Amino acid sequence: MPAKKVDLFYVEAGGGHRSAANALKAVLDSQGWGWRVRAINLTPILTPSDILKKLTGLGIEDIYNLILEKGWTYGAGQLMKPMHGIIWALHGKGVGLLERFWRDDPPDLAVSLIPHFNRVIPEALRRVNPNAPFVTILTDFADIPPRVWIEPQSQHLICGTDKAVEQAAAFGLHRNVFRVSGMILRPAFYDVKPVNREVELEKLGLEPGIPTALVLFGGEGSSAMVEIARRLRDSGLKLQLILMYGRSEELGRRLAGIGQGKLRVHIQGFTPDVPRFMQLADFMIGKPGPGSITEALAMKLPVIVDLNSWTMPQERYNAHWVMEQGVGLVVKDFRDIAGAVSKLLEPGRLDEYRARAAAIRNTAVFEIAGILQRLADGRLAS
Repeated sequence: MPAKKVDLFYVEAGGGHRSAANALKAVLDSQGWGWRVRAINLTPILTPSDILKKLTGLGIEDIYNLILEKGWTYGAGQLMKPMHGIIWALHGKGVGLLERFWRDDPPDLAVSLIPHFNRVIPEALRRVNPNAPFVTILTDFADIPPRVWIEPQSQHLICGTDKAVEQAAAFGLHRNVFRVSGMILRPAFYDVKPVNREVELEKLGLEPGIPTALVLFGGEGSSAMVEIARRLRDSGLKLQLILMYGRSEELGRRLAGIGQGKLRVHIQGFTPDVPRFMQLADFMIGKPGPGSITEALAMKLPVIVDLNSWTMPQERYNAHWVMEQGVGLVVKDFRDIAGAVSKLLEPGRLDEYRARAAAIRNTAVFEIAGILQRLADGRLAS
């Protein structure tokens, strides 16, 4: 029997979709099923239909990443509507482009880890392999209505929260909806080698026994880190910081010397070894991204995140989820960060939050692999 062909679709917008696709691919490849698994960036396939790229030289994906890099996120919810409208208007062209991509090599199973294009992918799939199942895996904690992730169509949905399952039900999608234990997490987080925390902190110029905050805003960092570091430096709190600025060397230069003798700080550029740095921290400060929250909780770290008009629409529910689960604090503005950290460090409170974080068990990436196997083998109805 020929090997099953499985296509996992991601886009480069924000980096989280690619990370989830690569994590799932790594697990599927490790199962010994003999599948041919491809992680495919959908953007180059659909580039001929990208009007914005033709007019400005910047595609939708480029514009999204520029917004994140510059912090131009105020009112992003209003920007999403016309962007979604453009995608819908070019639906037919997108279907044709993907059909052409697949024509000589159709998959046995297609999996979307992206929003916006979950009508395009199954329609093209039906043209090249009508019997192949289509699966949407939400890599956000919930959908952003209307129909950013979840489409009222015949499909399989994999959701990591009760909220997403409820949203699917509101579309009348009761069958073929699978609730897994969380968001997709890189396999590295399931095989973290213990470290000598005291020794490793000292190597970073930090002091064992002092509460350590990890400040993390994804692979590109954020200018908000400067504000956070300055306010905590001037707060008088007994605290030290690990500032992970990602790939932004400009941000790294701005953070250099931020402690000015008032608190200990380690400044760290991009590294794939995020689990190690999380082992050295007591809690995390960052934006309410699904990936960073999921990684922090896997390492038993409570989180402090913000929620305001600058928060990206797809991340707003995440902040509410943090409060609902009692695994961290939410601030309206990072100008309030010192008060939030002070509250978290009240006697006994950090231990309570860490215990709730540790109680969350997320094995979603392995659960999803099992679901996909049953779908590919025809053991689940399409």
